[in-house]
Amino acid sequence: MRIDKDLVAASATPLVLGILTEGDLYGYAIIKRVSELSGGGMQWTDGMLYPLLHRLERLGYVSSSWGTSEAGRRRKHYAITPTGREALADRQEQWTVVADALRQVWQSAQRPPAVIEGWA
Repeated sequence: MRIDKDLVAASATPLVLGILTEGDLYGYAIIKRVSELSGGGMQWTDGMLYPLLHRLERLGYVSSSWGTSEAGRRRKHYAITPTGREALADRQEQWTVVADALRQVWQSAQRPPAVIEGWA
């Protein structure tokens, strides 16, 4: 299944912030986690993730620091900040409203249309 780029863009910030609440991660690990969480339905690229991480860092939602991987490679790790946690809580509220509205619309769409008396 292909997920529309507008939907990917709208969900990117809360996804990354939510993933970072699990612990500090480097870019490739974030990409891998997105794929895991979506059952492989969302395949992010470096070109999509790193501009987002840089924007989130400018906004103060994430911080970064250099570390060394188990294999000895230098990697930049990202962590959510207190400001990022506040932004995530705000996004969660917004997404809950949207998800609830969509759920209601989709449930209504599955019911047969109401028959209006006198029309047939």
